[in-house]
Amino acid sequence: MEKVEIAGPGFINFFMSTASAFGIVNTILNEAQQFGRNNSGNGEKVQVEFVSANPTGPLHVGHGRGAAIGDCLCRLLEANGYNVTREFYYNDAGAQINNLALSVQSRVKGLTPEDESWPEDGYRGDYIVDVANAYLAGETVVADDREVTAKADPEDRDAIREFAVAYLRREQDLDLKAFGVQFDVYFLESSLYEDGKVEATVERLKANGYTYEQDGAMWLKTTEFGDDKDRVMRKKDGGYTYFLPDVAYHLDKWQRGFTTVINEQGADHHSTVTRVRAGLQALKADIPQGWPDYVLHQMVMVTRSGQEVKISKRAGSYVTVRDLIDEVGRDATRFFLAARRVDSQLTFDIDLARSQTNENPVYYIQYAHARICSVLRKLAAEGVQRGMNECVGDLSLLTLDEEKELANQLAKYPELIANSAAQREPHHLTHYLRELAGQFHTLLQRPQGAD
Repeated sequence: MEKVEIAGPGFINFFMSTASAFGIVNTILNEAQQFGRNNSGNGEKVQVEFVSANPTGPLHVGHGRGAAIGDCLCRLLEANGYNVTREFYYNDAGAQINNLALSVQSRVKGLTPEDESWPEDGYRGDYIVDVANAYLAGETVVADDREVTAKADPEDRDAIREFAVAYLRREQDLDLKAFGVQFDVYFLESSLYEDGKVEATVERLKANGYTYEQDGAMWLKTTEFGDDKDRVMRKKDGGYTYFLPDVAYHLDKWQRGFTTVINEQGADHHSTVTRVRAGLQALKADIPQGWPDYVLHQMVMVTRSGQEVKISKRAGSYVTVRDLIDEVGRDATRFFLAARRVDSQLTFDIDLARSQTNENPVYYIQYAHARICSVLRKLAAEGVQRGMNECVGDLSLLTLDEEKELANQLAKYPELIANSAAQREPHHLTHYLRELAGQFHTLLQRPQGAD
């Protein structure tokens, strides 16, 4: 503390010394890679489920936003001392998978989307041709937990379905690796049926008295747990609605010991939140109300030259994550997709992301790093050598307001890490980096600065 002054009745001004303002420099150097990290999570197990795309085609930009947000959130939680498990849930059962099998089978038989016999809800992207050609060639695909060799039989739809799902799971995994995202667990919806967990969930709900039959369907009394109306569990044709396996899946998460679960999903899943939570309460499994947590992101619009870009040649009807990575690179794609509040719609401007101007936040931040490297090279050329975590200067000589502001911004980093994780809002990191780079550029633009 440099001094304290009375500033009128009821007010006291505290003036911090220069030494206190720049004490953060030594803290950063001493803690190095651990700066900003804490152990508030105390090793608590946390599961974050994100992306969880149907294995029916390439990952679209909405999946990309989910991947960027989910991965950033995992890194934030780990920085706060949590033991994080990243999980991808594959919806590899149901009507969309049947449509995929029909689409590939049609291509295998030489049909095109222009033919009258093309499936009404068939997939039309060029990637279906790739899958069909690989199937006919008898290729072998390795996808996480399984290896599938194509039978090359145009009439065996089950074999086509198995191969197509494995092929697209592999393609999605390659896209995610190119995006810098990896998972610890890949969970298959089909395993819930194979292991009898869906049926066990139904029996438990029935035994607890929360189901009834009406109009040939089985209903769950979700209104008893805050839903606006009861929901169909089993349809007239005997098939289950999509939310029932979701309930079984989340019961499995709870039984695996995850007391904290965060589902990062698109905002179109909003209606499932109440249903899944209601179903879990109806199980009477001592699961807390309001479990699990949800982070729901809004849609992404991609633009070029001020016009919306809606299609990809390979996907046929939407822009893919791979399209963006090929256009602007992985780092820029991740940054832009994580740069807004998750509940805000996002416009991904390809022209801006490619530009080398200060308006491009990625370029602006990377330019700050480049200038730091330039300063260090010049100092080395003048004979000033320092270790990575060594301060060889006299910090008391730093008296400029811009220098103090930069130090104060650096000091905010630990609190930023803690708050961003607690609020489930990784976009604060992107804003912080932009502000930090701006303060550094401002300092170097003074006559005393050096490039």
